[in-house]
Amino acid sequence: MEQIRNIYCVGRNYRLHAAELGNDVPKKPMIFAKPTHALAMTNGQEIALPGTRGELHYEAEIVVHIARPYEPGCALEQVIDKVALGIDFTLRDVQSELKSAGHPWLLAKGFKNSAILTPFQPFSGLSALQQADFSLHKNGEQVQRGNISDVIFDLETILAYVEEHFGLGAGDIIYTGTPAGVGPVADGDVLTLKWGDEERGQFTARLKG
Repeated sequence: MEQIRNIYCVGRNYRLHAAELGNDVPKKPMIFAKPTHALAMTNGQEIALPGTRGELHYEAEIVVHIARPYEPGCALEQVIDKVALGIDFTLRDVQSELKSAGHPWLLAKGFKNSAILTPFQPFSGLSALQQADFSLHKNGEQVQRGNISDVIFDLETILAYVEEHFGLGAGDIIYTGTPAGVGPVADGDVLTLKWGDEERGQFTARLKG
């Protein structure tokens, strides 16, 4: 796997996903981060995930790779060079406890293998991304489907916000938010990420104590 510097994630970036969890629609991007130890590339293998810390939920997302520092006025094609699909795994019960206590989400979002990535493909511009839906299938059944055109905060807004508050440079990646349909993962579930009808990555979830 090529070196990735920072992993940024956008929370609640699809209205129906915010609604299904009973959350308010944010007024500005909700950004959190994952450590690079969270990364796991899909190649048909088994991927170990926590099995004793409450419900583990999948959240399928489009992931963009940053090629150069963002500057105001830059075209997306100047900043983003590649795109992939990914899963932002979340320990939902742990997250609910942390939110109730007013604590950061890192324990719920940043564990090992919580940032799944398919192989990257060249970025051909926003209009190309909008031409097809992305989807997640669990054991052959579609459980999530989304399109980048449905996000609350578009890519330009996200890039500008991340740069302003955290910095954004070559080697960074951004998980751009998940559509409705998130749900639990069980041991042995086979998860498949698709772009249109094309399979981009598959793996088997192996929940461990």
